[in-house]
Amino acid sequence: MTKYIIRRILVSIPVVFLMVLATFALVHAMPGGPFDAVGFRAMPEHMRVIMERRYGLDKPLYEQFFLYFINLLQGDLGPMLRLRSQSVNDVVAQTFPVSIQLGLLAVTLAFAIGVPAGIIAALNHNTWLDYTATFFAVFFVSIPNLVLGPLLILIFGVYLDWFPIAFWGADPPFILGFLPRPNMEFWSHAALPTFALGTGISASIARLTRAGLLEVLSEDYIRTARAKGLREQTVILVHALKNSLIPVATILGPLLASVLTGTLIVEQIFAINGMGRRFVSSINEREYFLLTSLTLIYGIMLVMGNLLVDIMYAWLDPRIRFD
Repeated sequence: MTKYIIRRILVSIPVVFLMVLATFALVHAMPGGPFDAVGFRAMPEHMRVIMERRYGLDKPLYEQFFLYFINLLQGDLGPMLRLRSQSVNDVVAQTFPVSIQLGLLAVTLAFAIGVPAGIIAALNHNTWLDYTATFFAVFFVSIPNLVLGPLLILIFGVYLDWFPIAFWGADPPFILGFLPRPNMEFWSHAALPTFALGTGISASIARLTRAGLLEVLSEDYIRTARAKGLREQTVILVHALKNSLIPVATILGPLLASVLTGTLIVEQIFAINGMGRRFVSSINEREYFLLTSLTLIYGIMLVMGNLLVDIMYAWLDPRIRFD
């Protein structure tokens, strides 16, 4: 397994490099530039030339990428073009923990709801519990974050006034650099965005858990375990559930992608200062270095997520070997 992990990491290096190269070229190909305007007024031509020369934007594109890549290897993600008091490293240090917190909470909520719901639906196949769980799974999968977020704000934030509707309730310093200090303010701020991001994922997990468990329960070794007189709870949790989660592990890579892309919308709706919100604003502001660097971070996290899927395969099914 160790050799396989090392081999996958080495293979991922050119993939990440090509992704950074493509992103760098595409963001520079967008019409307009970071210094075309100051507020609502056009920047004078001589000032625009001075600013582009200051950040090396007047150089050929291949030379700009070479300089960016050299700085990247040294851990420097580049400068902020509009907010000159900060660098991209500063912005990532501020926003990365917030996005990780939101993503972890959403995934935790998704598994906490999805796996039990799938188990209940499978064990009560073709009953009202199964139909109810399936209905809610289809219902929440069908509602995008763009719709669910404003609905939650309107109902629970405006009409009922139960939760705050904006901002994130945790401030640095964080535990281990990314874990929040839990308190009532944090949980109240995190409730709505976590629910908006996690419910759609939980619905997918519930459907896959239900289908996988129904298939496993018909296997011969389950009948053998029951024939030996094992308790039904032991049969389900020890023998059946682990193998039924293999389809769930398969979607962990796409699941991570869904969490990452979901934060782009959810952070914007709830005014959360995370990477997703900065990613969207960097497009409008033509923050070349910030946009490229955030794409790089998202890409690395997706590569790590797909690697995690393969590792979980070997843990869930000992027959799977990669070496």
